[in-house]
Order: sequence, then C-alpha cells, then structure tokens
Amino acid sequence: MAVMPTPWYMLLAVVSICGVAAWYIRNFTKNVQLLRFVAGIGCATMATLLYWTWQLEV
Repeated sequence: MAVMPTPWYMLLAVVSICGVAAWYIRNFTKNVQLLRFVAGIGCATMATLLYWTWQLEV
C-alpha cells in the first residue's frame, strides 16, 4: 500500500465531512441550496482525490 501525503488525507476528511453534512442537511433541513453547495464541494474534492491517486500510482 502506498503512503499518501498528508494533504491527501485532509482531502479525504473533507469528503467524509461533506458526506455526513449532506446527509444531515437532506434529512433534517429543507435547505436545498446548502445541500447542493455541500454536495458540490464533496464531489469536487472526491474528483481531486481520484485524480491525485491515479497520478501517484502511475
């Protein structure tokens, strides 16, 4: 298993926080705009992680 740099793990934490936040916002509030914003950040961060991981493994 490759050892990833520290910022990679920080991005992974952002993805997990956005996932929990999106679940909470969807189930306990009616704020659709905030849900879209948090989900967008989570998706962009996950895409960054995916790209970064592929670049490090090659």
